[in-house]
Amino acid sequence: MSTKPLPPAMPPAVTPPVHPARLTAVLDAPLSRWLWLVKWLLALPHYVVLLFLWVAFVGTSAAAFFAVLFTGRYPRPLFDFNTGVLRWSWRVAYYAYSALGTDRYPPFALADVPDYPTHWELTYPEELSCGLVLVKWWLLAVLHYLVLGFLLGGTRVAWSTGGLIGLLTLFAGIALATTGRYPRGLFDLVLGLNRWVLRVAAYAALLIDVYPPFRLDQGGQEPEAAP
Repeated sequence: MSTKPLPPAMPPAVTPPVHPARLTAVLDAPLSRWLWLVKWLLALPHYVVLLFLWVAFVGTSAAAFFAVLFTGRYPRPLFDFNTGVLRWSWRVAYYAYSALGTDRYPPFALADVPDYPTHWELTYPEELSCGLVLVKWWLLAVLHYLVLGFLLGGTRVAWSTGGLIGLLTLFAGIALATTGRYPRGLFDLVLGLNRWVLRVAAYAALLIDVYPPFRLDQGGQEPEAAP
């Protein structure tokens, strides 16, 4: 009696490794139908504060550049400050015109706020390449800058209201005004695009050596770690 050979085993699914820059967010519900129309005004105090914080960010990044170049380490106080500026900027962007994911007013804080609906964390690197610091922020990241120019309507690290992200957020606002709901698929796409922006921002700011993947990880959660 012949037996049929067993089919070959399927290879295990490969999941992407966890990136040191991790963005998570929960879509608040319900969201106001019309509040998004005036969030530009409500967020104005944050924009003023962030203007000064980004000026300081440039200075601390320059200091960190020389520290990494000569010691291979990013000074922890500078790392925490620069990470906090990116975190603060993202919370305002999430509230306003890069996501419209919450109606809760952003806190004025560099540190993570546990009960806020979005979080951005960055693992502190114990050691960084002294050589990469010379080229990664301009030469190695140039392809990503082209992507950011499309996503944000410019090559700035700070968020703007233009580009693909701004257009998708406008669609989300129109959906809220007409239906009272934020389409889930649209939210997942917007979060994935902003996740890409933050990964590039962390790399360009010399905070990590891990090259940003050309990969769109959609949704409010980071992909699980590969086994």
